[in-house]
Amino acid sequence: MKFKLIKINQLSGQKTKIYSVLLENESKSLFDNFLEENTEKHKPELLEILQRVSSIAKKEGAKEHYFKKAEGTLGDGVEALYDDTNRKLRLYCIRYGSIVLILGGGGPKNVRALQDDPKLKHENYVLRQISKILTKAMKEGELRWNNHYDDFTGNLTFDDNED
Repeated sequence: MKFKLIKINQLSGQKTKIYSVLLENESKSLFDNFLEENTEKHKPELLEILQRVSSIAKKEGAKEHYFKKAEGTLGDGVEALYDDTNRKLRLYCIRYGSIVLILGGGGPKNVRALQDDPKLKHENYVLRQISKILTKAMKEGELRWNNHYDDFTGNLTFDDNED
């Protein structure tokens, strides 16, 4: 899998830096695709998610109560950000403590388990693979924390041929 981490400066704040992922041969990030796919049918929920991301980045940090944890495999940081527990729109992301949030894709969850919806399963499993690659890059020193331990530094382009 080849991809690049893209910092979203207009969403990032002092508390949390916000990123998304640009996959090879794609013109839009995973988060841009999420926005485009859900603007028409889920606008109120989408606006709530955007407001929540803004609050996370600028005021509170990526605190646990905003997320449904353990949406991936043990320790991979894949979680779901949702607008409200009674609503269905889910945005999958990778959370590094309260300081870095990588926004992926998602969609409306109308099934009991994400594995029952091919679109949600795909979006989630893409982030699981990305998390695996990022963990390896951090262990190898290709991706690091900056001097203040509040943002990434190093190579933000990844090429992992393992499937």
